[in-house]
Amino acid sequence: MTLASSVLSGDRYSFARLLTQVENNSAEGRRALTELFPHTGNAHLIGVTGAPGTGKSSLVNQLALHYRKSEGRRVGIVAVDPSSPFSGGAVLGDRVRMRDLSGDPHVFIRSMASRGSLGGLAQATAGVVQVFDAAGFDVILIETVGAGQAEVDIARLAHTTLVVEAPGLGDDIQAIKAGILEIADILVINKADRPGVENTERALKSTLELAHPMQHIFRHHGQYAPVTLPQKADAEVWIPPILRSISTDGTGIAELATAIARHAEYLRSSGDWVARERSRLEAELDILIRAALVRRFHESLAPGEFERVIDRMVNRELSPWEAVSALMDRKAESA
Repeated sequence: MTLASSVLSGDRYSFARLLTQVENNSAEGRRALTELFPHTGNAHLIGVTGAPGTGKSSLVNQLALHYRKSEGRRVGIVAVDPSSPFSGGAVLGDRVRMRDLSGDPHVFIRSMASRGSLGGLAQATAGVVQVFDAAGFDVILIETVGAGQAEVDIARLAHTTLVVEAPGLGDDIQAIKAGILEIADILVINKADRPGVENTERALKSTLELAHPMQHIFRHHGQYAPVTLPQKADAEVWIPPILRSISTDGTGIAELATAIARHAEYLRSSGDWVARERSRLEAELDILIRAALVRRFHESLAPGEFERVIDRMVNRELSPWEAVSALMDRKAESA
């Protein structure tokens, strides 16, 4: 039995093993992803992002508890942590806040190291999410690092994106500073029992009035750009709701889950679900093509040739642009 077949049969050990293989980009992991791909496309992918200190981990914990206890759904959690500068592994401090979920066989938490990846998403996150999807998890919560503007990467992976804010962080609206407000499908003001929540909500509302409701941010060919998603002529436009929550005691979590379900229904009725899935797969294909081209280019070079070009750059004999031309010309001559 292959590793993918074991995952489809519900073997938890094989599932955990495959996640490691995918994260390490092993040949076995890639073969399994190919075998599992026809079984994907059923889960609701929910991205959770926002500035550090807004309580994203606690909010994810409460959402997962709600889906399990109130709706009986299988929940996967992919938590992308900052990387340790020493080992390159994930810093797992935030995961201790999810102890309420331990012991539930229908909840699986996977922490991944961002390894310096721009956008707070590890390059293997899409593959890991596909494994969760094929394994039959109904909801997959993807919590990102929350490191800044490049967080818009989450928009090309999730169906529904939650941007989490909190009052009292030194600014009325951290999302504007981080450049991630544009990707929000739902805005959540967490820690709503703190002073200043009204100011934060007022700032969010005024910012939403300036936003174009028909645009969403996607990354394509390495560039971040607004993409106008196709809409039916008579389709209702989705305006991100602003909700309050207190993740320490679960206040507002049921209302948030209802808003998420309403957004999923909107995506399906408007055709936006298919449009986002297409954009996500297109972006993933683009990344894989570029990685494959770079790998094949290096394999085509003579042994030591790349290092010799770098040495010439270090000695200032070649500029980076001249080095690219030299390498490409030699490859063309040998073709």
